[in-house]
Amino acid sequence: MIFIALSAIFIRMKAANRPITKRKIIIPPLGMSTGFLMFVVPQTHFPFLWAVVAFLVGWFLFAYPLIKSTKFEKRDGQIYVSSSKSFMFILLGLLTVRLLLHEFIQNYITVVQTGALFFVLAFGMLLHWRLYMLRHYNETFEAKESSTSS
Repeated sequence: MIFIALSAIFIRMKAANRPITKRKIIIPPLGMSTGFLMFVVPQTHFPFLWAVVAFLVGWFLFAYPLIKSTKFEKRDGQIYVSSSKSFMFILLGLLTVRLLLHEFIQNYITVVQTGALFFVLAFGMLLHWRLYMLRHYNETFEAKESSTSS
């Protein structure tokens, strides 16, 4: 788990060196959404209210630090995600909170249900963050387009 988290941080830091596009913003939530197929398996089922709460916790609590640390900048006619020194610490903090919460919740429901519940939480977080990024990208790109056409 720690290796995967560190790999994600490393990949995210390297991504700051490449221009961002709408496609690069939209693909991660689309790809992750295929994970909802896990709910075909009955062992992953839990009350719908739990899914709503997990999604909202991801949407409002876990996405907030990512949104606050994500900024765009224009360089050489392209739009880049500017690297934030706090981003690595935010990801590590979110991982720590998630692991602690995971250990607590796992005492009350099965391991499979815990994984499914945290998938819903992570999807809420990722979707909110990426929708924010898409809106911010469109605003930045429109500003870039209007400044070049003037």
